[in-house]
Amino acid sequence: MAGFEGIKWATNQMRYLLDERKFELLDPDSKVSAVSRSIHYGLFLTFEGIRFYCKRSEGGKESGKLEVVLLNWNENIERFQRGISFNLGREQQHLVPTVEELIDLFTKQFFGAPEMRGFLEEMADLGAQGYLRPFTVDEEQSIGVTFPKKPSIRAVAARYDRYLGEPFKGVVIPDYVRAVGVNGTGCLKLGVNYLISIKAVDMAKSIEPDAASALLLDDRPHLPLEERTISEWDTSCCLIALRDNTIIKIPESNLILPSVTIQGIVNIMKNSGVRIDERDMTYGELIRRVKNNEVITICSIGTAGILNRCDELLLIDNNHKTISVLRADKDHPLYHALGNARSFYWDIYRERVEIPDGMTLSKYEI
Repeated sequence: MAGFEGIKWATNQMRYLLDERKFELLDPDSKVSAVSRSIHYGLFLTFEGIRFYCKRSEGGKESGKLEVVLLNWNENIERFQRGISFNLGREQQHLVPTVEELIDLFTKQFFGAPEMRGFLEEMADLGAQGYLRPFTVDEEQSIGVTFPKKPSIRAVAARYDRYLGEPFKGVVIPDYVRAVGVNGTGCLKLGVNYLISIKAVDMAKSIEPDAASALLLDDRPHLPLEERTISEWDTSCCLIALRDNTIIKIPESNLILPSVTIQGIVNIMKNSGVRIDERDMTYGELIRRVKNNEVITICSIGTAGILNRCDELLLIDNNHKTISVLRADKDHPLYHALGNARSFYWDIYRERVEIPDGMTLSKYEI
């Protein structure tokens, strides 16, 4: 299964009580009460994944200043804000922080806290990848089935070496539906979606023991299998690379997570002359194209891993019998262009390349 490698957590986590607008730093292993609605029912559990880079300001160590660099992260913040709103009742909507409040919370109050300094300096000296994980919980000690009475935002930060990685094998799993579009949950990062994701990967491993990921279909299991559409990987979005130098991007909807990373990768590929075709693809079309050797690879796109190219994908039927197998064409120019796009994306954070149109780099001195 997809996971972090070489991870090191910061020495503190933060908590922000929404009703009191109160910020505080906690020990890294501070717990949530065992009698919390969030623990028992999954209520008020939304989260976000935000990639960041930390570097020393001009003047190096002597300047004593650090910069936290983020890319297109307003979209992360807006998605997190929507998740918070979804988890609160109509009369609690005044508790939802503004985008500006959330940006201030994470940059000035959390990253800017003196207790975080040593961790961020170490990150800057290593040139490491950073991952910010804000999440919400109900701090009240109650297991009543109601909206949270003491909603809070917590956040932790880490540096890491890599996530998922290449090469990886996948299996199409039609049995599980990650989220139901009509409920409006598929487009939010909610804990309720992720149990199904790991169940799907578990099933993928029962079919192919070396599988690291499951490619899921839409929320219409009543349809004939080949009429259902491709949705996402278990914990990431997907891009389908075709031999004619076209990339298929699945449109955003209530079923599809609006990936911040995928938008950046798409902009990079467009600037390199690759045609992006944003549309649905049925499983039947994918089967046909794989059999006709028209698919180069299917990419896993997400915050932590940026872009990983699937080496082998098993396409199965409802009885778990293999219909066809996609094997990546590693010699095709588009395969290499996708790998270059991953490096280019990370180099934007490090300010080694020009920022493509449609992307915004934000820097905060701490």
